[in-house]
Amino acid sequence: MIRSGGRAVIRRVGRLVVALVRRARRLHPLAAVALLSLTILIASASAAWPTYVPTSGVVIPLLLGGLVLGFRQLVVLTLLTLMIASFVLVARQQPTPTTGFVLVLGTIGWIVIAGAKVRNQLGVPGTRGESMLMELRDTLTAQGELPPLPGGWRAEVAIRSAGKSKFSGDFVVSTERDNVLEVALVDVSGKGVDAGTRALLLSGAFGGLLGVVPVEDFLPAANRYLRRQNWEDDFATVVHVAVQLGSGEFCVRTAGHPPAIQFDAWSGRWGTRDADGPLLGLMETPEFAPNHGVLKPGDALFLYSDGMVETPRRDIGRGTDRLAGAAERLVAQGFQGGAAELVAAAGGPGDDSAIVIIHRLEHS
Repeated sequence: MIRSGGRAVIRRVGRLVVALVRRARRLHPLAAVALLSLTILIASASAAWPTYVPTSGVVIPLLLGGLVLGFRQLVVLTLLTLMIASFVLVARQQPTPTTGFVLVLGTIGWIVIAGAKVRNQLGVPGTRGESMLMELRDTLTAQGELPPLPGGWRAEVAIRSAGKSKFSGDFVVSTERDNVLEVALVDVSGKGVDAGTRALLLSGAFGGLLGVVPVEDFLPAANRYLRRQNWEDDFATVVHVAVQLGSGEFCVRTAGHPPAIQFDAWSGRWGTRDADGPLLGLMETPEFAPNHGVLKPGDALFLYSDGMVETPRRDIGRGTDRLAGAAERLVAQGFQGGAAELVAAAGGPGDDSAIVIIHRLEHS
């Protein structure tokens, strides 16, 4: 049974419906009307059956509005929700904590509006901003996939972001053209999400340069691009390698990056391929010295970021020896699956970690 007081509230609320719906239609033809109607329905049910339907139920359409409405629509919905909830509570003529409830409801509305304001500044409605971030993350991951290689060669890459974030300041771009494999491992200043946005920008630019400009011009071209960004106190380190898949000859160049490591299968020894070069973005016309070598059958070349070898308690030199020691245990298995194992075993938990393994198989 609906009490007489509840019927009176319903009639009064009903007189507001037409005006409110007309207002909502101008803001959003579907979502705003639907959410406002749901708010009125919940408020009316609360007036009729206060024991079973609490007035706090009006929070539900408000939260839904934060997911699907734009900034202006959400502001109007919040104000109307506050008006409707206050009207219902006052019209009941019962001792209810009206002021406290309205304050709590207003606080929730403010939180929802604050999130919508950020999305409004980006120009994306509702949850589209989060969807765009996921798409950008997937793009960065896809760009890090190495191209298929001819028989006799295997290459792997593994990247782990600091703090278990899905975005990393380390990324890999690669290409294979005219039987030449080019790989660049880039480490953007910062870590995790903070560096992830810059990594997204640079990965597209560096990926476009790779395989288009001559091998010796890749780092100078990347440096010119980075300097045009006018980032303050931001830089990037890079290790770039080009491998002739026919002969195994390779050339390594670095820009402020830890040196590549080569495993010599004939001697069983590990050695670094040092190549001097400044950080990208610091100098106008830097020079990047090449380091040439040959990958014989069974040999492997390791590219890695400083998160794999450097920690606050360990310098790069000791970290490089530790990485080589961990990689030594993978020789028997032909380094297969070794990239993921090394990131898990040697990667620093507080920094982005990345590694690329290029292995020339013993039996081509």
